Amino acid sequence: MIAQTRICFRRRSRLSQLIGQTTATPRRGNTMAATLRQTPLTCSGHTRPVVHLAFSKLCTDGYFLISASKDGKPMLRQGNTGDWIGTFEGHKGAVWGVALNNDASRAATAAADFSAKVWDAVAGEELHTFSHSHIVKTVDFSSDSTELLTGSNEKLLKIFDLGKPEAEPQVFSGHTGGLKHVLFMKDGKQMLSCAEDKTIRVWDKASGKEVHKMEVAHNPTSMELSPDGQTLTVTYGSKVAFLNPETLEQQRDEVTIPTAVYSASLHPDRSVFICGGEDFKMYKYDYSTNVELESFKGHFGPVHCVRFSPDGELYASGSEDGTLRLWQTTVGKTYGLWKCVDASSNEIINTPAKPEATA
Repeated sequence: MIAQTRICFRRRSRLSQLIGQTTATPRRGNTMAATLRQTPLTCSGHTRPVVHLAFSKLCTDGYFLISASKDGKPMLRQGNTGDWIGTFEGHKGAVWGVALNNDASRAATAAADFSAKVWDAVAGEELHTFSHSHIVKTVDFSSDSTELLTGSNEKLLKIFDLGKPEAEPQVFSGHTGGLKHVLFMKDGKQMLSCAEDKTIRVWDKASGKEVHKMEVAHNPTSMELSPDGQTLTVTYGSKVAFLNPETLEQQRDEVTIPTAVYSASLHPDRSVFICGGEDFKMYKYDYSTNVELESFKGHFGPVHCVRFSPDGELYASGSEDGTLRLWQTTVGKTYGLWKCVDASSNEIINTPAKPEATA
């Protein structure tokens, strides 16, 4: 445990702002996208690239969003509006990975200062610091919030018992490159990992052994487990793949994206998936047909991370440009703070669900 760190966790008015409308590029007769323009919410505050983000599950008071940035200051926001809730201060280097537990009462962060931290996400206080011997890139909570899984440039996965934080972690070795992402399976008995050795792996917690390995042509860049635990969405090179998380067998043909893709997310109802990467764009595809539905150029730098909200009504993107942006899944639907504009008449046809707050 390192010395106690200063916590900056205050409640204040909405930091996110409505920005200029971004025109959707329609595909295959998408008339909604042809007449309406997407109006993303821009969540400012980070001073360096946003490299990872995570949503909580639906909670009694909505849902929440946490973002990781190279500025070393992960931020917590109200998920459906982008309202800034607080900043976790204490890391002494870039924060590469973040996670929220199921009820958003705890947050975890992975950083370049060779540590992973667990925080009280309500009070903003640091609860635990777990030291590593190299940069920590990724964290995940077990479904019951009793364990923290980490992956680092040590090329190791580690499981820490949050009930016994002083105890030595369980260690899993086998990767030959730094870890990029790690995830608990829903039952907590197995874990998933991808690393800069061009592999995706499944691990058994009880035995401590690797049970499956998939080799890919490029280093994986993102990994997401669907809410029902049945589909693993992975990106590498210009590909998006959908795998059986237990066997790593492909569930369908991989999809080729017209850019190097860094992150993808599958809608909770499996109707569409979204992705982003090197060309600054957000792409939306029909999951059943793999047809591109629309694309948005809404960032001023490569898109590092994308995720759907737990209700599927919006998706978030984080970019090299230092911003986090929220996008409507269905343009023109009243939700959160959105207003939508008819591109032909420039007439507002949908108003925000609540007026804008002032700081």
